[in-house]
Amino acid sequence: MNVASTLAPEPLAERLRATRALTLALAEPLSDADATVQPMPDASPAKWHLAHTSWFFETFLLRELVPGYRVYDERWPFLFNSYYEGEGERLARDRRGMLSRPTLDEARAYRAHVDEALAAAMPSFDEEARELVALGIAHEQQHQELFLTDILATFAVNPLEPAYAAAEPSPGSAAVDDIRWIEGRSGIVEMGTSDNGFAFDCERPRHQVLLQPHAIADRFVSNGEWQQFVADGGYRKPGHWLSDGWAWVKREGITAPLYWGEDGTSFTLAGRRPLDPQAPVTHVSHYEADAYARWAGARLPTEAEWEDMAAAHDPRGGNQLDQAGAAMPRAGGEWFGDVWCWTGSAFLPHPGFRQPEGSVGEYNGKFMSGQMVLKGASCATPRGSSRSSVRNFFPPHARWQFTGVRLARDC
Repeated sequence: MNVASTLAPEPLAERLRATRALTLALAEPLSDADATVQPMPDASPAKWHLAHTSWFFETFLLRELVPGYRVYDERWPFLFNSYYEGEGERLARDRRGMLSRPTLDEARAYRAHVDEALAAAMPSFDEEARELVALGIAHEQQHQELFLTDILATFAVNPLEPAYAAAEPSPGSAAVDDIRWIEGRSGIVEMGTSDNGFAFDCERPRHQVLLQPHAIADRFVSNGEWQQFVADGGYRKPGHWLSDGWAWVKREGITAPLYWGEDGTSFTLAGRRPLDPQAPVTHVSHYEADAYARWAGARLPTEAEWEDMAAAHDPRGGNQLDQAGAAMPRAGGEWFGDVWCWTGSAFLPHPGFRQPEGSVGEYNGKFMSGQMVLKGASCATPRGSSRSSVRNFFPPHARWQFTGVRLARDC
């Protein structure tokens, strides 16, 4: 964690205010019942996200750094701690959906209390405290994306298939061109970040890697192309699959991307809609991404290949989250936005990585096992929160996030 010393309190305070306001806006369409449901162990209830992000600020800033601050409710750290072992016992992750109390309105009141205390304390915060505020903002932005993917999973298991929000007017999906291959650099390059601006600990330090001759597709794999994979028996032919992936397909009965219907539709945040053949395929696991790449005679890009090529592109561009609404992938060739890109790289520490001390040091380092790296951003990623060095990560079976596929090949 390293935030530039030039970060002024005023801009940071405005970023904090805007981030906290967006989370509340995302929750606005929900009833208390909507916000309580936990559709699966990987997803969390909406009101838990609202309270947990407040717990983060309360625990690591207000409780530790503000003299005389009293925790809002001594019972709630047990409920809203996520995985920080240094903060003591906590509610099991798969039991978060049992929290009928506190209510959604009580979670909002908790947020208001924390926001008021933060606003009062901000003028007195030193650089170290402001670094924690920046981390808290980035943490909440991650939960904003999780909020949307989790509510999508929640509404998808409801037989009524309610829409979270109306779809934004679309510019239309023109037919996608055939994939064009862009040759990447080869030889010794650098990846990771050494910038003084905010970055998560796992993005550091910047270091050298060796790239072999390669090329990366200029766009994501589309729904229409994935339909060809399905029609060709892609989910029935073990030769395309990693051993663990094939066992997962058979065990879970996987026949198509998550939320696809047999009638040519897909369930989205705007409800069930006809599948757009031009839009990027999404809600696919690493296992599926790797199988498709093998079927297509290609492979997934490595993290270093993707990062080196994407570094020349604007991380604020593309279809990303600007305000509350139904986030939807759209056809296009942007490097950031629409869907996260699965890579063929495991989530491991960069050479020279040092985990920060204390409970906040548990943020990333403890998960560097059994996870695969995703790069870029999605339609649900708050704009401005991504960088070419950002390392999203999930286990290879995960697919409830906006995850997609951009192919690579050797040259």
